[in-house]
Order: sequence, then structure tokens, then C-alpha cells
Amino acid sequence: MTKSNKKIGLLFGSFNPIHNGHLILANYMAEFTDLDEVWFVLSPQNPLKPRIGLLADYHRLALIRLALEDQRELKVTDIEMKMPIPSYTIDTLTWLSEKYPDDQFVFICGTDVFSHFKKWKNYEMILNHYTTYVYPRPGYDLGDFKNHPNIKMFQAPIMEISSSFIRKGIKAKKNMQFWMPEKVYNYILEMHFYEK
Repeated sequence: MTKSNKKIGLLFGSFNPIHNGHLILANYMAEFTDLDEVWFVLSPQNPLKPRIGLLADYHRLALIRLALEDQRELKVTDIEMKMPIPSYTIDTLTWLSEKYPDDQFVFICGTDVFSHFKKWKNYEMILNHYTTYVYPRPGYDLGDFKNHPNIKMFQAPIMEISSSFIRKGIKAKKNMQFWMPEKVYNYILEMHFYEK
């Protein structure tokens, strides 16, 4: 039986593809904070990023599911695939809070988010209604938000791994096997993803 009244961290991203940096961060948040679970929220389209080179939603979802096999505290939700595009964080937080009223949702993000956070839809509502757990990103700090009562900073390990670097490596026919779980890498190779 699953425990109700869970505190769930939400890690949003395009995960194109998911890699060990994402997994280490999620594991850190699940193990070294008071969160019971961390959910990967697959974003079909970030309103502030171009769609070029984005693998189909269902392929990225399949890769995340492979990466999280046998994980008790790490899960994936495809909620944003069922919502209007582009998806907005506040709409997803609101929907999940209504669907799971016994659980408490926490927004997880890096310090880099705060350099453009004021452009987000209803960003003040996110900060006022949800706790935000923040991890460091090189060259960024909390800026105007450093004293906000709902923001908690955690010294998660800084992982200099990016999905774009992995995509470039695969395209250049480099061996990228140590950058992501074996099952994820094998699936990418089998399906010839990111080769063009």
C-alpha cells in the first residue's frame, strides 16, 4: 500500500535524452532532502526553447521509463503530454495538486531558472503557493529571489552533463555509454536516435 500525504518533488524537463546527471540530481533530492519521491515531469515543449532536434514525446517517455526501472522513489509522469501545448509549470502544479490533494508538491529547479523566472507564466503564484527546492548551477545565483521564504537551497552535486552534448556525441559516432543508463543507451542505438 502506498503512503498518502507524500511530499513529492517535481523535476521538469525535455529529457532529450535523460542522462546520469538527471538521475544523480533526482536521487540526491530523494535521499538527502525530506522528499518521499521525485517525479520526472516530461515537457513536450518548453515555451522558452525551440523544438528543433526534440525527439518525439513517446520516445523520450520510453527512455525515462527504462532509466527508472526498479526505482521506488523515482517516477515519471506524462501529465504534460495530456495538457495544452505549450505547457506551463503553474498549470501542471495546479492540476497535480487537484488530482492528488493529500500530497504536497515541491518544484525542483536549478539556480539558472531564476535568470529568466520573471518571464514565466504566473511565476509569483508558483513561489507563493509551492515550496521550491533549488540546486546550484555554475555561474548562476538566486538573484532577486535569494531571500524568498518558499525557496530552499540544497548543495546537490554540480553535474556538467548536458543532453545537447550527448546528442552531438551520438551524431559524431562517439561512444556515449557511460553518460546514461545502459538500457537507455542501447535503446537509442537500436532506434538510431540523434544520428542525423
